[in-house]
Amino acid sequence: MISEGASLPEATLSTLADGQMQNLHTTTLFEDKKVVLFAVPGAFTPTCSQAHLPGYVALADKIKAKGVDSIICLSVNDAFVMEAWGKVNNADEILMLADGNGEFTKQIGLDMDTDTFGGIRSVRYSMLIVDGVVRKINIEDPGRFEVSDAETMLKLL
Repeated sequence: MISEGASLPEATLSTLADGQMQNLHTTTLFEDKKVVLFAVPGAFTPTCSQAHLPGYVALADKIKAKGVDSIICLSVNDAFVMEAWGKVNNADEILMLADGNGEFTKQIGLDMDTDTFGGIRSVRYSMLIVDGVVRKINIEDPGRFEVSDAETMLKLL
């Protein structure tokens, strides 16, 4: 599992821009930047939709005011689902990224097998990343939502 002080691995993540699939490399996303990344087990799922994403949407301006270049929401879903979920939640200030096959999530060791619920998914976490290096990571225990929320991240900044 990735830890504080570790560099993020090279991987490609996806988003939709103007209706077109766009593949973004982790180097492009994180090099020479201060980024808040939070990951959820699944778009449109209860805790993710009722608390996790909405918290970051509500505090996006305050988080960015702390010198954060971008806020990224990541899920092992496809880019079409992530775009739709972002639109429903007015997540204009959040980059909604898909880790479609879970490659990045597996590389950092934060994957879980949910079996018939949805297969391989991400555990719930948040990270502060500076120039591609994890400076802080908040990993939730299964079934919990206590340390990866936007308020906790804002306090860390």
